[in-house]
Amino acid sequence: MKRIRENEKANIIGERIKEARLKAGLSQQELSNKLELMAVYVCRGSVSRIETGERAITDIEIDAISQVLGVSLDYLFGR
Repeated sequence: MKRIRENEKANIIGERIKEARLKAGLSQQELSNKLELMAVYVCRGSVSRIETGERAITDIEIDAISQVLGVSLDYLFGR
């Protein structure tokens, strides 16, 4: 598995998450709140860091975000 080095992005889907969130008309806080209702706890600041690629994202978080935003996993991964 590739290791994350300094100045490299911690994830490859952050930009797609932001794009889908804006298209859904949600703020970062609203996305965070909807995730919390699914028992997936990602604070607003973490959403911001995910979107900018500064924070890694777990498979559980990816799945929940795709459900909340109504997009496929393939969309998030750019496939």
